[in-house]
Amino acid sequence: MWLYLVALVGLWTLLRWYRERQVVSHLQDKYVFITGCDSGFGNLLARQLDRRGMRVLAACLTEKGAEELKSKTSDRLETVILDVTKTESIVAATQWTKERVGNRGLWGLVNNAAVPPALSYLEWLQPEDSMAVFQVNFIGLAQVTLSMLPLVKKARGRIVNISSVLGRLAFSGGFYSCSKYGVEAFSDILRREIQGFGVKVSIIEPGNFKTRMTDIELNIERIKKNWEAAPEHVKESYGQQFFDHFCRVTKENLMKRSTDLSLVTNCMEHALTSAYPRTRYPAGWDAWLLIIPLSYLPTSLVDYILTRSRPKPAQAV
Repeated sequence: MWLYLVALVGLWTLLRWYRERQVVSHLQDKYVFITGCDSGFGNLLARQLDRRGMRVLAACLTEKGAEELKSKTSDRLETVILDVTKTESIVAATQWTKERVGNRGLWGLVNNAAVPPALSYLEWLQPEDSMAVFQVNFIGLAQVTLSMLPLVKKARGRIVNISSVLGRLAFSGGFYSCSKYGVEAFSDILRREIQGFGVKVSIIEPGNFKTRMTDIELNIERIKKNWEAAPEHVKESYGQQFFDHFCRVTKENLMKRSTDLSLVTNCMEHALTSAYPRTRYPAGWDAWLLIIPLSYLPTSLVDYILTRSRPKPAQAV
């Protein structure tokens, strides 16, 4: 009995491996629009796809970012300035893209632009702290997608949305995690609504990687600013000792960041080029070995695992 089960699992794994290795044809004729190409995953993906011969349309927030990217890529790659928080910028970028792709349509849209998480307790944050996170990470992503969607439908192409493991299991990151849950929900709804048009939607869920968003000094400085701006009664309820422990643990966790960004960009590339892309791509060993398994456990058990090592706040009951 067990031998048959092992054989069945082995056969299924082999068939899945073979299926996922099938690549779409004529990649050199396909256009891919990527947001957030100034640095990090977007920048690396743009260079990666350019080396593969695809026609990359890279959206950067700054002229400096665009110039630096163009200096490292072929003449095929084109750049455009895009601020996903501004409707007029999205409309202009969509028109710019339409002029380049013509009747071919847009094969791939990669929504990568994001702002970093506020690694603080929710009670330490101000209401305005949520605005920029949701505006870029969720609302901007949705607006870019809906604006570009007719071009993607024309090509029967792909939409790749960059979420996070914090979009699968909310245990830190404050409003950042909330925004990534929004990305997950938006992607699921969109995938089911447009599947009749031949468009495939994939979600990338990176773990802890070394990018500007996870810069240690920048994040610790941001945490301290949030703490200082918190109401006095909030700081008293947690206590300085609790805050110091939080900063120390956060720093230790950030030091465990993976430096191999290709673990994420390879997932993005597969979603764009495979004939049979996956719906979700967890990326990073922490995602596969820790976060994803935890997300399937009973909530009460997960709560215990994630909070058992935390010190008690100063005014804990």
